[in-house]
Amino acid sequence: MSSKEVTHGETFDAGMRVRREVLGADHVARSLEQTSDFARPIQELVTEYCWGEVWTDEVLPKKTRSLINLAMLTALNRGHELSVHVRGAINNGVTVDEIQGVLMQAAIYVGVPAALESFRIAEKTLRDLGCDV
Repeated sequence: MSSKEVTHGETFDAGMRVRREVLGADHVARSLEQTSDFARPIQELVTEYCWGEVWTDEVLPKKTRSLINLAMLTALNRGHELSVHVRGAINNGVTVDEIQGVLMQAAIYVGVPAALESFRIAEKTLRDLGCDV
């Protein structure tokens, strides 16, 4: 979706649609309901640019984007976001084995302590989702 061809509102709406598809409508609704007036601008920015510009780009499939996010969030040690994106990865068709594989590769490239924490978070999230781990 080229930003030259659409309005900010259209990009935001597309971002909201993809955000709901990936993370689940209930999660997105809860997230937005809990957003304060102070934090609302960052939620709008994330929805429009992260979800509306980047995630709607068809160059990479959603499954690939999910795997990349898991690796990057491991590298950044962002546990809460990792849990959210493990759920999104499952929604995007990523398998438990693929999640394990990307976390193993992250261990080599970004460090074992970060990967250990990501394994703990991912395993808990996957169990909460009823996945066989």
